[in-house]
Amino acid sequence: MSEQLDTVDITALNAIAAGTNKKVPRIVAAGLGGKLMGTADMVKVTAEQITQDSMETLAEKDEREKQKYATRKHISEQPWTIGNFYQHINWLNFILVCAIPAFGVYSAIFNPPQLKTMGLAFMMYVFSGVSITAGYHRLYSHKSYDAALPVRLFFAFFGAGAIEGSIKWWSHSHRIHHRYTDTSRDPYDARRGFWFSHMGWMLTKPNPKNRARADISDLAADWVVTFQHRHYLTIMLFSGFIFPSLVAGLLWGDYYGGLIYAGILKCFFIQQATFCVNSLAHWIGVQPFDDRRTPRDHVLTAFVTFGEGYHNFHHEFPSDYRNALKWYQYDPTKIAIFILSKLGLAWNLKKFSQNAIEQGLIQQQQKKLDRMKSKLNWGTPVDNLPVWTREEFNTRAKKEGLLIVSGIIHNVKNFIKEHPGGQALVRASLGKDATKAFNGAVYAHSNAAHNLLATMRVAVVQDGDINANTFALQQEMMDKEKQS
Repeated sequence: MSEQLDTVDITALNAIAAGTNKKVPRIVAAGLGGKLMGTADMVKVTAEQITQDSMETLAEKDEREKQKYATRKHISEQPWTIGNFYQHINWLNFILVCAIPAFGVYSAIFNPPQLKTMGLAFMMYVFSGVSITAGYHRLYSHKSYDAALPVRLFFAFFGAGAIEGSIKWWSHSHRIHHRYTDTSRDPYDARRGFWFSHMGWMLTKPNPKNRARADISDLAADWVVTFQHRHYLTIMLFSGFIFPSLVAGLLWGDYYGGLIYAGILKCFFIQQATFCVNSLAHWIGVQPFDDRRTPRDHVLTAFVTFGEGYHNFHHEFPSDYRNALKWYQYDPTKIAIFILSKLGLAWNLKKFSQNAIEQGLIQQQQKKLDRMKSKLNWGTPVDNLPVWTREEFNTRAKKEGLLIVSGIIHNVKNFIKEHPGGQALVRASLGKDATKAFNGAVYAHSNAAHNLLATMRVAVVQDGDINANTFALQQEMMDKEKQS
């Protein structure tokens, strides 16, 4: 009796992927700071629940959810009305990404900036932007390299100043996005439209039935991450608003300008740039590696997002420290990480093998070619053709305009007058086997001629020497002729 192979335990694997298979210390930011990092209900899910959802059919899932919410519906499933619109909105996020920036724009109208303040604003924009892309994203979310303590502290400080949440919250959400891309569990599901994936997902209350989680035990083991999370509100306020205001005020007396331009408006532009990775990078561009999901590559998105615009590559090879492969493609984040490595501040830069990358390119190109090929008439497959006896062919050939090439009967009646070599050549071949003549004895026909001939197939000869690839046969016959 043969031994049976063990089958993977799906629930156990989901537990590993979600990080519920081990005890991870709970990291909580006290008070308002904790609420800045999203809804806790969205991550309260077990491996068993995730497995059930993954293994069920859509019909089973819909029926289960229908029964569960038969008597009560979450606010996200209820239509917007004048009476309940305020319940749909995540007011804390609305204040952070809409109200405060609106105040900054209004203040800027009546307070023209000083040149030094604009320089500070640009510097803060770069510091916060790189802290999100090189820090929150490539270092912490994807572990695409390792960094020294000063670099991690820099990212934690200036990343908090972007007002996009803590490293722990941001990275966890992003890992969920990669695990469940383009599904209902994806926090910024691009299938729900540009607006939702750009900002709508954070301005409205999410549905708890789409909760998910990913393993972040590595983040919980980093004291920089845990410290920033616990004290996020304080660090965010100081880095985002107080620090730039103090720099501009103490150095050249422009406290208010530092707050507005290097603080509020800087945060606004960083937020919008980051949001474009969730929306624009899933909306415009090409898909050279895989078109089954929404991520796309586009130079415009790259310019807007510090080089995060080659998103189709990133979703295929997420742990690669690069986002752009070619030297001329815009990816300042890649350059920053590379420079850090040369300074000894970053190491273990991860790169997928060139072989794996080129495999992805070729496979996607093949898919496109296959789709193009499927739209063309390549003739009836030989296996689908009826079988005629030689007597039946002889009886019908002259009347119907038939000839044989490679054991396949072709109806050339409508092509006789179109033949580039003249009608006489075709008429002289009707009712006969023209295999040798067609394959180089008279004319060495082009690939186009062989393709055209294939569209004229009507039957095959019983017990004939059938070869559907007439072009390859022609080459074989001509090679033999040269050797003889």
